[in-house]
Amino acid sequence: MDYGLCDIDRCAERARKISIASKTFLASLNEEQLALAHRPFDDCARYEWNYTPVERSGLRLDGMNHEQRGLAIELARASLSARGFQQTTEIMQLEDTLRQWEKITGYHHPTEVFLPRNPDYYYFTVYGEPGTNKPWGWKVGGHHIGIHITVIDGDFVVPVPTFFGANPAEIRHGPQKGRRILAKEEDLARSLVSTFDHGQKATAIVDAVAPSDILTANYRVVNPGMTPSGLSYGRMDGVQRDKLIGIIKHYVGASSPDLAAACWGRIEGAGFSEVAFAWAGPEMRGEKHYYTIAGPSFVIEYDNTQNEGNHIHSVWRDFTGDWGLDLLANHYQNGHKH
Repeated sequence: MDYGLCDIDRCAERARKISIASKTFLASLNEEQLALAHRPFDDCARYEWNYTPVERSGLRLDGMNHEQRGLAIELARASLSARGFQQTTEIMQLEDTLRQWEKITGYHHPTEVFLPRNPDYYYFTVYGEPGTNKPWGWKVGGHHIGIHITVIDGDFVVPVPTFFGANPAEIRHGPQKGRRILAKEEDLARSLVSTFDHGQKATAIVDAVAPSDILTANYRVVNPGMTPSGLSYGRMDGVQRDKLIGIIKHYVGASSPDLAAACWGRIEGAGFSEVAFAWAGPEMRGEKHYYTIAGPSFVIEYDNTQNEGNHIHSVWRDFTGDWGLDLLANHYQNGHKH
């Protein structure tokens, strides 16, 4: 089936690997666990996500035995690059570090509102039937993790929205002191800003104060114009353009290499003339700051303002393709019945 130039290319081998991992995970579960972990594809909960430590749908890691936990993690490994998988597991384990730091600093976590800090509080769900030509997908959600995979027509794979966060952004105690799980998300953008001349900064730096969080939040749908436009690709020199492209590729590169290549083809196919970069907040490291990159089809957002500028939220969204919505519309329009 021809989905057109703007659609994500087929990733048959990646779809097969994710399907095998999904079916193996589901086969390990008992009836009670399956009621939580396996839902119909049209379940509205497929679109529900949050990056705060709240209850959500799905089967939580602490509701699995050792083997099942390993299979759940393998599902993430099958969908991500080595770097993306490492970041995912390290962000989960960061909950232990955060709990220790809050005890050291005397911070009282509002457990009456949020869940306690716990690396087991991550929820896995498979939607639909893996390995068929009917649409299906899976997701994992928890504090600072939002990974959503949709598979359409058996071999179209969609990896957005993708959210990674880190609190603390830089660990400030213990044997891992100085460790920064999302270091490149900050450093690549700061390197780009440092190359701007006075005139470019006047356009790129849209506010002296960074917003308190990403502006797209956890909305089901995001639209162009929700984030500031900033400095366009066309007003950058060659070095700056390469740096901008490097940031975009870094976000896309959290997905497996073949899937990332297909997604990059979609972004590249739309062109870069409308892509723009915006920064808010001081330029100095350690200060609260924010940036966004938006193009014709996508938006990237990064914010580090909470906890005195030591708490990162970052996300990659697609205006029409989140959860495979554009491909699903084409799928049903071309004779497939829901």
